[in-house]
Amino acid sequence: MSTTADLHTLTGAYAANALDDAERARFEEHLALCPSCAQEVRELTATVARLAMAASVAPRRAMKDEVLARVATVRQDVPHGGQDAGTGTKPRRARGARGASRWALAACLAAAVAFGGTAVWQHQRAQDAREQARQAQEEAGQRSQELAEVLAAPDARSRTGTFEGGARGTVVVSKSLDKAVFVADGMARPPRGKVYQLWFDDGEAMRPAGLMDPGRPTEAVLMRGEVGDATGMGVTVEPAGGSPEPTSSPVALMTFPS
Repeated sequence: MSTTADLHTLTGAYAANALDDAERARFEEHLALCPSCAQEVRELTATVARLAMAASVAPRRAMKDEVLARVATVRQDVPHGGQDAGTGTKPRRARGARGASRWALAACLAAAVAFGGTAVWQHQRAQDAREQARQAQEEAGQRSQELAEVLAAPDARSRTGTFEGGARGTVVVSKSLDKAVFVADGMARPPRGKVYQLWFDDGEAMRPAGLMDPGRPTEAVLMRGEVGDATGMGVTVEPAGGSPEPTSSPVALMTFPS
């Protein structure tokens, strides 16, 4: 059975319609209670729609001529209604109907070609979206496993601190795994277009260690990279996507447990 942590990783698969019925039902129950996942689903769905619009391709100009040329070689059924009395010629209405049917057939063929191409494109995009969702789930699962390994490591050591505004943070370090986990509780939402970025404190420089989800006040994050010689960590507010080095004063600083 999926846990709440697992459900947080299914936003991409849900937006790509890549969940089975049971997974979809469980995720939609979770979605009704999780504003951050709901926001992420809306953004992913809008992105998919924009990508579809950007990738649409108009049929070639020569397609109409090609279709008409092929239609001209197809024998048409003789219209019912006989010949004009005394002239031996087919009624004008029948000749007009024949021309109209030819154009109608050409239009149907052109539509079939266009819609057939669209169906192939949509199928390929859906396959790509499912593959991306699968890869994202695998990566999320790998991070969750590594996070659990750090917390359960025999040499795991932790330190907890209180930040401005009442938020609390706990850092857990495993020297044997050379990894660290930061657990935040009650973090205020950063300004629009900003994120909280984690840093390893190497003494003379701060090294990027990953980003937090701006929509989750409580979150456990596996810090990216090795602990190495870092003696502590910091948290700053950075532009969305993060920065190669801090651009603002830290909102939190913590020394690693010895």
